[in-house]
This record gives sequence, structure tokens and C-alpha cells, in this order.
Amino acid sequence: MIGYTTIGTKDLPKALAFYDAVLADLGGKRVMEMPNGNTLYGFAKGAMFGVFNPHDGQPQVRGNGNMIALTADSQDKVKTVHAKALEQGGTDEGAPGIRFGSFYGAYFRDPDGNKICVYHMG
Repeated sequence: MIGYTTIGTKDLPKALAFYDAVLADLGGKRVMEMPNGNTLYGFAKGAMFGVFNPHDGQPQVRGNGNMIALTADSQDKVKTVHAKALEQGGTDEGAPGIRFGSFYGAYFRDPDGNKICVYHMG
């Protein structure tokens, strides 16, 4: 079971403002803010989601093939979160829709280029 995931950022205040807005629609809220500003978001259930400055002090770079997927409780919520991400400066990586079977997902990159999926099954 995954306890938490983290993504890196080049601009922590900007990234936190982005995720404050985007994660709110999924019930996410800040649950742990460290003295250096690194922050973990919590949800009613599931893993926490962290937004951090890279620990090694090197510049943040996006991963190729890395992605974090967040669950939503409905297809409408997937649409809402995807639209909010784009409104907040994210870029579209795949509009909301059925991908296979009952998997309904949408994809975006945050302002730092981290790839995020929001999805609903069923």
C-alpha cells in the first residue's frame, strides 16, 4: 500500500496555489507543512500527495513515463478537476473520456510538467 507520493517543483508557492485549487475538488487539503515549505495533501482515503522542492537542491525536472493518478468519485468530478487544472495553468495531456472498459480518465501536466491523471472507474 502506498502511503504518499511526491512531485518536485521549481516554484513552490506557485505549485501549492495550483494544487490547492485542483485538489480541493477531490477533497484534498494541506495536512502537513514542513518548515522548508514542502507540503503534503491528504484525502478522506488513500495516499497523501506531496509537493516538494527537490531534496538534493538540484533543479526539478519532469519524469518521462512518470505519472500520478488520483481517483474521483464520478465522471463529472473528472471533468471538473481536469478543467480546473487547465484554468490554473496546467496543460492538457488527454481530455476526459472513456479509455477502456469502465475507466474514465483525463490527463494534464502541472506548471512544472509533472503528469497527473484523474480518473473514475465504473
